[in-house]
Amino acid sequence: MAGRVDLDGNPIKPITICMIGAGGFIGSHLCEKLMSETPHTVLAVDVYSDKIKHLLEPASLPWNGRIQFHRINIKNDSRLEGLIKMADLTVNLAAICTPADYNTRPLDTIYSNFIDALPVVKYCSENGKRLIHFSTCEVYGKTVGAFLPQDSPLRQDPAYYVLSEDASPCIFGPIEKQRWSYACAKQLIERLIYAEGAENGLEFTIVRPFNWIGPRMDFIPGIDGPSEGVPRVLACFSNNLLRHEPLKLVDGGHSQRTFIYIKDAIEAVLLMIENPARANGHIFNVGNPNNEVTVRQLAEMMTQVYSKVSGGSPLETPTIDVSSKEFYGEGYDDSDKRIPDMTIINRQLGWNPKTSLWDLLESTLTYQHRTYAEAVKQAMSKTTAN
Repeated sequence: MAGRVDLDGNPIKPITICMIGAGGFIGSHLCEKLMSETPHTVLAVDVYSDKIKHLLEPASLPWNGRIQFHRINIKNDSRLEGLIKMADLTVNLAAICTPADYNTRPLDTIYSNFIDALPVVKYCSENGKRLIHFSTCEVYGKTVGAFLPQDSPLRQDPAYYVLSEDASPCIFGPIEKQRWSYACAKQLIERLIYAEGAENGLEFTIVRPFNWIGPRMDFIPGIDGPSEGVPRVLACFSNNLLRHEPLKLVDGGHSQRTFIYIKDAIEAVLLMIENPARANGHIFNVGNPNNEVTVRQLAEMMTQVYSKVSGGSPLETPTIDVSSKEFYGEGYDDSDKRIPDMTIINRQLGWNPKTSLWDLLESTLTYQHRTYAEAVKQAMSKTTAN
Protein backbone atom coordinates (compact mmCIF):
# COMPACT_ATOMS: atom_id res chain seq x y z
CA MET A 1 0.00 0.00 0.00
CA ALA A 2 2.95 2.30 0.57
CA GLY A 3 3.68 4.75 -2.22
CA ARG A 4 0.36 4.36 -4.02
CA VAL A 5 -0.31 7.14 -6.53
CA ASP A 6 -3.35 8.27 -8.53
CA LEU A 7 -3.61 8.43 -12.32
CA ASP A 8 -1.80 11.79 -12.36
CA GLY A 9 1.10 10.55 -10.22
CA ASN A 10 -0.02 12.24 -6.99
CA PRO A 11 0.27 10.33 -3.68
CA ILE A 12 -3.06 8.85 -2.56
CA LYS A 13 -3.91 10.00 0.96
CA PRO A 14 -5.99 7.76 3.26
CA ILE A 15 -9.62 8.91 3.47
CA THR A 16 -12.71 7.90 5.43
CA ILE A 17 -15.62 6.60 3.33
CA CYS A 18 -19.22 6.41 4.52
CA MET A 19 -20.62 3.51 2.48
CA ILE A 20 -24.42 3.25 2.54
CA GLY A 21 -25.52 -0.24 1.49
CA ALA A 22 -22.12 -1.73 2.39
CA GLY A 23 -23.71 -5.07 3.28
CA GLY A 24 -25.05 -5.75 -0.21
CA PHE A 25 -23.59 -7.51 -3.24
CA ILE A 26 -21.67 -4.51 -4.63
CA GLY A 27 -20.86 -3.06 -1.20
CA SER A 28 -19.29 -6.29 0.06
CA HIS A 29 -16.93 -6.50 -2.93
CA LEU A 30 -16.03 -2.81 -2.64
CA CYS A 31 -15.32 -3.19 1.09
CA GLU A 32 -13.06 -6.18 0.36
CA LYS A 33 -11.13 -4.20 -2.23
CA LEU A 34 -10.72 -1.19 0.06
CA MET A 35 -9.56 -3.32 3.00
CA SER A 36 -7.09 -5.50 1.08
CA GLU A 37 -5.57 -2.96 -1.30
CA THR A 38 -5.90 0.54 0.17
CA PRO A 39 -5.28 2.41 3.46
CA HIS A 40 -8.80 3.90 3.53
CA THR A 41 -11.29 3.60 6.40
CA VAL A 42 -14.91 2.52 5.82
CA LEU A 43 -17.95 3.41 7.90
CA ALA A 44 -20.17 0.57 6.67
CA VAL A 45 -23.88 1.46 6.88
CA ASP A 46 -26.59 -1.16 6.30
CA VAL A 47 -29.35 -3.13 8.01
CA TYR A 48 -27.55 -6.43 7.27
CA SER A 49 -23.90 -7.41 7.65
CA ASP A 50 -23.96 -11.09 6.50
CA LYS A 51 -22.01 -10.47 3.29
CA ILE A 52 -19.23 -8.52 5.08
CA LYS A 53 -19.00 -10.42 8.37
CA HIS A 54 -15.75 -12.00 7.11
CA LEU A 55 -14.29 -8.47 7.07
CA LEU A 56 -15.53 -7.54 10.55
CA GLU A 57 -14.27 -10.54 12.55
CA PRO A 58 -11.90 -11.51 14.06
CA ALA A 59 -9.97 -8.59 15.55
CA SER A 60 -6.70 -10.09 14.28
CA LEU A 61 -7.50 -9.18 10.64
CA PRO A 62 -4.81 -6.92 9.11
CA TRP A 63 -7.35 -4.13 8.52
CA ASN A 64 -8.76 -4.25 12.06
CA GLY A 65 -10.00 -0.77 13.01
CA ARG A 66 -10.38 0.39 9.39
CA ILE A 67 -13.94 -0.88 8.95
CA GLN A 68 -16.80 -0.21 11.35
CA PHE A 69 -20.32 -1.54 10.87
CA HIS A 70 -23.28 0.73 11.70
CA ARG A 71 -26.68 -0.99 11.65
CA ILE A 72 -28.81 1.86 10.33
CA ASN A 73 -31.95 2.08 8.22
CA ILE A 74 -31.43 5.33 6.35
CA LYS A 75 -35.20 5.96 6.15
CA ASN A 76 -35.43 7.23 9.70
CA ASP A 77 -32.13 7.39 11.53
CA SER A 78 -30.70 10.70 12.72
CA ARG A 79 -27.20 9.15 13.05
CA LEU A 80 -26.75 9.20 9.28
CA GLU A 81 -25.78 12.87 9.02
CA GLY A 82 -23.15 12.42 11.73
CA LEU A 83 -21.50 9.57 9.81
CA ILE A 84 -21.53 11.59 6.57
CA LYS A 85 -19.91 14.50 8.46
CA MET A 86 -17.20 12.16 9.82
CA ALA A 87 -16.33 10.95 6.30
CA ASP A 88 -14.51 12.58 3.38
CA LEU A 89 -16.62 10.71 0.82
CA THR A 90 -20.06 9.08 0.84
CA VAL A 91 -20.81 6.16 -1.48
CA ASN A 92 -24.55 5.54 -1.75
CA LEU A 93 -25.47 2.01 -2.87
CA ALA A 94 -28.85 1.76 -1.14
CA ALA A 95 -31.78 0.91 -3.45
CA ILE A 96 -34.65 -1.41 -4.27
CA CYS A 97 -33.42 -2.84 -7.56
CA THR A 98 -35.25 -6.05 -8.46
CA PRO A 99 -37.49 -5.81 -11.54
CA ALA A 100 -40.51 -7.61 -10.06
CA ASP A 101 -40.71 -4.93 -7.36
CA TYR A 102 -40.99 -2.11 -9.91
CA ASN A 103 -44.41 -3.50 -10.85
CA THR A 104 -45.71 -4.89 -7.58
CA ARG A 105 -44.20 -2.35 -5.17
CA PRO A 106 -43.98 0.87 -7.20
CA LEU A 107 -44.45 3.14 -4.17
CA ASP A 108 -41.69 1.41 -2.20
CA THR A 109 -39.51 1.53 -5.31
CA ILE A 110 -40.01 5.28 -5.80
CA TYR A 111 -39.55 6.07 -2.10
CA SER A 112 -36.45 3.89 -1.78
CA ASN A 113 -34.70 5.27 -4.85
CA PHE A 114 -35.70 8.92 -4.64
CA ILE A 115 -37.18 10.00 -1.30
CA ASP A 116 -34.74 7.97 0.87
CA ALA A 117 -31.77 9.21 -1.16
CA LEU A 118 -32.70 12.90 -0.72
CA PRO A 119 -31.23 13.31 2.80
CA VAL A 120 -27.95 11.69 1.70
CA VAL A 121 -27.57 14.22 -1.14
CA LYS A 122 -28.63 17.07 1.16
CA TYR A 123 -26.16 16.16 3.94
CA CYS A 124 -23.29 15.84 1.45
CA SER A 125 -24.12 19.17 -0.17
CA GLU A 126 -24.62 21.08 3.10
CA ASN A 127 -21.45 19.69 4.69
CA GLY A 128 -19.19 20.02 1.63
CA LYS A 129 -18.70 16.27 1.29
CA ARG A 130 -18.06 14.38 -1.93
CA LEU A 131 -20.70 11.90 -3.14
CA ILE A 132 -20.47 8.83 -5.39
CA HIS A 133 -24.06 7.86 -6.14
CA PHE A 134 -25.04 4.55 -7.71
CA SER A 135 -27.73 4.92 -10.33
CA THR A 136 -28.59 2.36 -13.03
CA CYS A 137 -28.46 1.72 -16.78
CA GLU A 138 -32.27 1.58 -16.50
CA VAL A 139 -32.33 5.40 -16.63
CA TYR A 140 -31.83 5.15 -20.40
CA GLY A 141 -35.14 3.30 -20.71
CA LYS A 142 -35.90 2.16 -24.25
CA THR A 143 -33.47 2.70 -27.11
CA VAL A 144 -34.24 4.97 -30.06
CA GLY A 145 -33.85 1.83 -32.20
CA ALA A 146 -36.84 0.22 -30.46
CA PHE A 147 -39.12 2.73 -32.19
CA LEU A 148 -37.84 2.12 -35.70
CA PRO A 149 -39.95 0.00 -38.08
CA GLN A 150 -38.99 -3.70 -37.99
CA ASP A 151 -37.77 -3.61 -41.60
CA SER A 152 -35.82 -0.35 -41.26
CA PRO A 153 -32.14 -0.63 -42.32
CA LEU A 154 -31.37 1.84 -39.51
CA ARG A 155 -31.96 -1.02 -37.06
CA GLN A 156 -28.49 -2.27 -38.04
CA ASP A 157 -26.86 1.02 -37.00
CA PRO A 158 -25.35 0.76 -33.48
CA ALA A 159 -25.86 4.51 -32.99
CA TYR A 160 -29.53 3.75 -32.27
CA TYR A 161 -28.68 1.29 -29.47
CA VAL A 162 -25.36 2.32 -27.88
CA LEU A 163 -26.10 4.38 -24.76
CA SER A 164 -24.01 7.48 -24.10
CA GLU A 165 -24.04 9.35 -20.77
CA ASP A 166 -24.11 12.83 -22.27
CA ALA A 167 -26.06 12.26 -25.49
CA SER A 168 -28.66 9.47 -25.26
CA PRO A 169 -32.24 10.40 -24.36
CA CYS A 170 -34.04 8.70 -21.46
CA ILE A 171 -37.17 7.14 -22.96
CA PHE A 172 -39.72 5.51 -20.64
CA GLY A 173 -43.00 3.75 -21.33
CA PRO A 174 -46.43 5.20 -20.46
CA ILE A 175 -47.34 5.88 -16.80
CA GLU A 176 -49.52 2.77 -16.54
CA LYS A 177 -46.40 0.68 -17.23
CA GLN A 178 -45.26 0.82 -13.60
CA ARG A 179 -42.10 -1.06 -14.47
CA TRP A 180 -40.54 2.35 -15.19
CA SER A 181 -41.08 3.58 -11.60
CA TYR A 182 -37.52 2.53 -10.73
CA ALA A 183 -35.87 4.15 -13.76
CA CYS A 184 -37.85 7.36 -13.30
CA ALA A 185 -36.97 7.65 -9.58
CA LYS A 186 -33.31 7.00 -10.37
CA GLN A 187 -33.32 9.59 -13.15
CA LEU A 188 -34.88 12.22 -10.90
CA ILE A 189 -32.28 11.72 -8.14
CA GLU A 190 -29.56 11.99 -10.81
CA ARG A 191 -31.04 15.31 -11.95
CA LEU A 192 -31.21 16.53 -8.34
CA ILE A 193 -27.55 15.59 -7.71
CA TYR A 194 -26.52 17.30 -10.94
CA ALA A 195 -28.46 20.42 -9.93
CA GLU A 196 -26.81 20.43 -6.47
CA GLY A 197 -23.48 20.34 -8.25
CA ALA A 198 -24.41 23.20 -10.58
CA GLU A 199 -26.06 25.45 -7.97
CA ASN A 200 -24.37 24.56 -4.67
CA GLY A 201 -21.00 23.13 -5.69
CA LEU A 202 -21.65 19.50 -4.64
CA GLU A 203 -18.74 17.30 -5.76
CA PHE A 204 -20.36 14.22 -7.22
CA THR A 205 -19.86 11.19 -9.44
CA ILE A 206 -22.80 9.12 -10.74
CA VAL A 207 -22.31 5.44 -11.60
CA ARG A 208 -24.60 3.66 -14.07
CA PRO A 209 -24.01 -0.10 -13.69
CA PHE A 210 -24.81 -2.41 -16.62
CA ASN A 211 -25.61 -5.85 -15.12
CA TRP A 212 -22.80 -6.44 -12.62
CA ILE A 213 -22.62 -10.12 -11.71
CA GLY A 214 -20.48 -12.40 -9.57
CA PRO A 215 -20.28 -14.22 -6.24
CA ARG A 216 -22.63 -13.04 -3.44
CA MET A 217 -25.38 -11.90 -5.80
CA ASP A 218 -28.76 -12.65 -4.24
CA PHE A 219 -29.82 -15.83 -5.95
CA ILE A 220 -31.38 -18.36 -3.56
CA PRO A 221 -34.71 -17.15 -2.10
CA GLY A 222 -34.62 -17.32 1.68
CA ILE A 223 -30.94 -18.31 1.79
CA ASP A 224 -28.86 -15.70 -0.01
CA GLY A 225 -31.61 -13.21 -0.80
CA PRO A 226 -35.23 -12.25 -0.10
CA SER A 227 -37.66 -15.14 0.29
CA GLU A 228 -40.27 -13.49 -1.92
CA GLY A 229 -40.27 -11.69 -5.24
CA VAL A 230 -38.44 -12.28 -8.49
CA PRO A 231 -34.75 -11.31 -8.70
CA ARG A 232 -32.84 -10.20 -11.79
CA VAL A 233 -32.30 -12.43 -14.80
CA LEU A 234 -28.99 -14.00 -13.86
CA ALA A 235 -30.14 -14.74 -10.32
CA CYS A 236 -33.40 -16.23 -11.65
CA PHE A 237 -31.51 -18.52 -14.01
CA SER A 238 -29.03 -19.51 -11.29
CA ASN A 239 -31.87 -20.45 -8.97
CA ASN A 240 -33.50 -22.62 -11.68
CA LEU A 241 -30.22 -24.39 -12.43
CA LEU A 242 -29.53 -25.12 -8.76
CA ARG A 243 -33.00 -26.63 -8.38
CA HIS A 244 -32.82 -28.54 -11.71
CA GLU A 245 -35.76 -26.58 -13.12
CA PRO A 246 -36.12 -25.19 -16.66
CA LEU A 247 -35.02 -21.57 -17.12
CA LYS A 248 -37.97 -19.27 -17.80
CA LEU A 249 -37.56 -17.04 -20.85
CA VAL A 250 -39.76 -13.96 -20.60
CA ASP A 251 -41.41 -13.15 -23.95
CA GLY A 252 -39.05 -15.50 -25.79
CA GLY A 253 -35.81 -14.14 -24.30
CA HIS A 254 -35.19 -11.78 -27.24
CA SER A 255 -33.99 -8.81 -25.14
CA GLN A 256 -30.26 -8.19 -25.35
CA ARG A 257 -28.03 -7.34 -22.41
CA THR A 258 -24.35 -6.93 -21.60
CA PHE A 259 -22.83 -8.44 -18.44
CA ILE A 260 -19.73 -7.44 -16.49
CA TYR A 261 -17.79 -9.24 -13.76
CA ILE A 262 -18.13 -7.58 -10.36
CA LYS A 263 -14.35 -7.53 -9.82
CA ASP A 264 -13.81 -5.61 -13.09
CA ALA A 265 -16.52 -3.13 -12.12
CA ILE A 266 -15.05 -2.59 -8.62
CA GLU A 267 -11.71 -1.66 -10.25
CA ALA A 268 -13.58 1.17 -12.00
CA VAL A 269 -15.18 2.34 -8.73
CA LEU A 270 -11.83 2.39 -6.95
CA LEU A 271 -10.44 4.62 -9.73
CA MET A 272 -13.38 7.01 -9.15
CA ILE A 273 -12.75 7.04 -5.39
CA GLU A 274 -9.03 7.75 -5.72
CA ASN A 275 -9.13 10.17 -8.68
CA PRO A 276 -11.65 12.85 -7.67
CA ALA A 277 -10.15 15.43 -10.03
CA ARG A 278 -10.92 13.13 -12.99
CA ALA A 279 -14.23 11.73 -11.68
CA ASN A 280 -16.05 14.69 -10.15
CA GLY A 281 -18.97 16.03 -12.17
CA HIS A 282 -19.11 12.95 -14.40
CA ILE A 283 -21.66 10.22 -15.03
CA PHE A 284 -20.00 6.91 -15.86
CA ASN A 285 -21.39 3.87 -17.65
CA VAL A 286 -19.74 0.80 -16.12
CA GLY A 287 -20.35 -2.26 -18.26
CA ASN A 288 -18.76 -4.61 -20.79
CA PRO A 289 -20.04 -4.11 -24.37
CA ASN A 290 -18.02 -7.19 -25.45
CA ASN A 291 -20.21 -9.45 -23.31
CA GLU A 292 -23.49 -8.87 -25.18
CA VAL A 293 -26.01 -11.71 -25.55
CA THR A 294 -29.74 -12.22 -25.87
CA VAL A 295 -31.41 -13.51 -22.73
CA ARG A 296 -32.00 -16.79 -24.58
CA GLN A 297 -28.28 -17.09 -25.40
CA LEU A 298 -27.46 -16.32 -21.76
CA ALA A 299 -29.74 -19.18 -20.64
CA GLU A 300 -28.05 -21.59 -23.05
CA MET A 301 -24.56 -20.55 -21.96
CA MET A 302 -25.42 -20.77 -18.25
CA THR A 303 -26.84 -24.28 -18.76
CA GLN A 304 -23.53 -25.37 -20.32
CA VAL A 305 -21.39 -23.66 -17.67
CA TYR A 306 -23.43 -25.10 -14.80
CA SER A 307 -23.17 -28.60 -16.24
CA LYS A 308 -19.38 -28.19 -16.22
CA VAL A 309 -19.28 -26.68 -12.71
CA SER A 310 -21.63 -29.19 -11.07
CA GLY A 311 -20.53 -32.28 -13.00
CA GLY A 312 -24.18 -33.02 -13.73
CA SER A 313 -25.88 -33.58 -17.07
CA PRO A 314 -27.79 -30.65 -18.65
CA LEU A 315 -31.56 -30.47 -18.25
CA GLU A 316 -33.58 -32.33 -20.89
CA THR A 317 -35.80 -29.24 -21.24
CA PRO A 318 -33.41 -26.39 -20.44
CA THR A 319 -35.81 -23.48 -21.14
CA ILE A 320 -39.52 -22.71 -21.25
CA ASP A 321 -41.20 -19.56 -22.59
CA VAL A 322 -43.42 -17.45 -20.33
CA SER A 323 -45.18 -14.14 -20.92
CA SER A 324 -44.02 -11.02 -19.08
CA LYS A 325 -47.54 -10.63 -17.63
CA GLU A 326 -47.40 -14.16 -16.21
CA PHE A 327 -43.85 -13.71 -14.86
CA TYR A 328 -43.79 -10.10 -13.62
CA GLY A 329 -47.47 -9.17 -13.42
CA GLU A 330 -49.55 -6.48 -15.10
CA GLY A 331 -47.78 -3.31 -16.19
CA TYR A 332 -44.43 -4.80 -17.19
CA ASP A 333 -42.47 -3.28 -20.03
CA ASP A 334 -38.86 -3.68 -21.12
CA SER A 335 -36.04 -2.24 -23.17
CA ASP A 336 -34.79 -4.25 -26.11
CA LYS A 337 -31.05 -3.58 -25.90
CA ARG A 338 -28.62 -1.94 -23.52
CA ILE A 339 -25.08 -1.43 -24.80
CA PRO A 340 -22.89 1.01 -22.85
CA ASP A 341 -20.75 3.59 -24.62
CA MET A 342 -17.39 3.43 -22.81
CA THR A 343 -15.85 6.61 -24.25
CA ILE A 344 -16.12 8.82 -21.14
CA ILE A 345 -14.84 6.36 -18.52
CA ASN A 346 -12.02 5.34 -20.84
CA ARG A 347 -11.02 8.94 -21.43
CA GLN A 348 -11.28 10.06 -17.79
CA LEU A 349 -10.03 6.96 -15.94
CA GLY A 350 -8.35 4.83 -18.63
CA TRP A 351 -10.51 1.88 -17.56
CA ASN A 352 -11.62 -1.10 -19.64
CA PRO A 353 -13.28 -4.36 -18.49
CA LYS A 354 -11.32 -7.59 -18.93
CA THR A 355 -13.31 -10.72 -18.02
CA SER A 356 -15.16 -12.72 -20.69
CA LEU A 357 -18.78 -13.77 -20.23
CA TRP A 358 -17.89 -17.47 -20.00
CA ASP A 359 -15.26 -16.83 -17.29
CA LEU A 360 -17.49 -14.61 -15.18
CA LEU A 361 -20.37 -17.11 -15.42
CA GLU A 362 -18.03 -19.93 -14.40
CA SER A 363 -16.78 -17.97 -11.37
CA THR A 364 -20.31 -16.99 -10.32
CA LEU A 365 -21.91 -20.41 -10.78
CA THR A 366 -19.01 -22.20 -9.04
CA TYR A 367 -19.58 -20.00 -5.99
CA GLN A 368 -23.34 -20.44 -6.13
CA HIS A 369 -23.18 -24.23 -6.55
CA ARG A 370 -20.88 -24.53 -3.53
CA THR A 371 -22.99 -22.16 -1.39
CA TYR A 372 -26.23 -23.92 -2.32
CA ALA A 373 -24.78 -27.36 -1.53
CA GLU A 374 -23.68 -26.09 1.90
CA ALA A 375 -27.11 -24.52 2.57
CA VAL A 376 -28.93 -27.75 1.64
CA LYS A 377 -26.55 -29.76 3.85
CA GLN A 378 -27.20 -27.45 6.83
CA ALA A 379 -30.96 -27.57 6.29
CA MET A 380 -30.89 -31.38 6.19
CA SER A 381 -28.78 -31.61 9.35
CA LYS A 382 -31.28 -29.35 11.18
CA THR A 383 -34.16 -31.53 9.98
CA THR A 384 -32.35 -34.67 11.15
CA ALA A 385 -31.59 -33.06 14.54
CA ASN A 386 -35.26 -32.22 15.03
